[in-house]
Amino acid sequence: MTTSANETWPRVAVMGAGAVGCFFGGMLARAGVPVTLIGRRDRVEAITRDGLFIDGVHFQEKVTVAASTQPDAALDADLILFCVKTLDTEESARLLQPHVKPGAIVVSLQNGVDNVERIRNATRTASGNGGIEALPAVVYVAAAMKAAGRVKHSGRGDLVIGHDSRRTEVEHVAQTFERAGVPCRIAENIEGELWVKLIMNCAGNAVTALGRSSYGRAAQHEPARRVMRATAEEAIAVARAAGVKLPPADFVAAGIELAKNLGPATSSTAQDIQRGKRTEIDSLNGLIARRGAELGVPTPVNHTLYSLIKLLEENL
Repeated sequence: MTTSANETWPRVAVMGAGAVGCFFGGMLARAGVPVTLIGRRDRVEAITRDGLFIDGVHFQEKVTVAASTQPDAALDADLILFCVKTLDTEESARLLQPHVKPGAIVVSLQNGVDNVERIRNATRTASGNGGIEALPAVVYVAAAMKAAGRVKHSGRGDLVIGHDSRRTEVEHVAQTFERAGVPCRIAENIEGELWVKLIMNCAGNAVTALGRSSYGRAAQHEPARRVMRATAEEAIAVARAAGVKLPPADFVAAGIELAKNLGPATSSTAQDIQRGKRTEIDSLNGLIARRGAELGVPTPVNHTLYSLIKLLEENL
């Protein structure tokens, strides 16, 4: 895939060379975008030595892409994809901040609904000025790192982006992804879209992790499906109590149908537990439980799932 000679790609840095960062960074690099992945030493060494291998639904290909362990590799980037785990949001934002040039666009490609605010707060000065103003995006992809420098893509691979007052930047980012063959929809209600993804993550991630199951298997299992439904209904109630304008849709049915379609893919929470790593559960079911308590909305199923995952983490 190439771009015409009279079109210029932005320089892109990807903060976080995990499954999401490697997939979307790799897709951009495959189209000819100058991309630098910033991540852990083992992954950087593998990518530098052997390239990034994308084992995709539609292709299997080695992609040539630059990689670095240092945040200053983002110095010349016009577009920075912020793809770290939510538990690393503040620390990674502070490490990145000195290396974001004026005019660069930062986009949060993370789970959860509050990362943009957390990035801003973590990078503000003591006087309350400045800070990275990231654009929020919703990520829909089933991907996993099978080894250092190898990403397995099992389904979807599209983005939703939006902002009330930064339309020009949003359009620029969307056009970059679309030119590279990555579907990227511009949403008028990005907050609602972020909550839709959160609702789906809450319904599926912890259940599949605790059940050691794929999305598809959990969605076909009637008792598990009832838990998923109850989890989603609680999250919807919290969103509405918080004043979030959700798009008109049956999110419960849509979430279960999505899980069925993802088939053998496993959730990021399940992958983290399997690898003995901390999960993003605080930004998923944990967030619903906390916000529910603040708003007076009962969330017993989300609280139970959150508590069980935290118990598992203590035994990792």
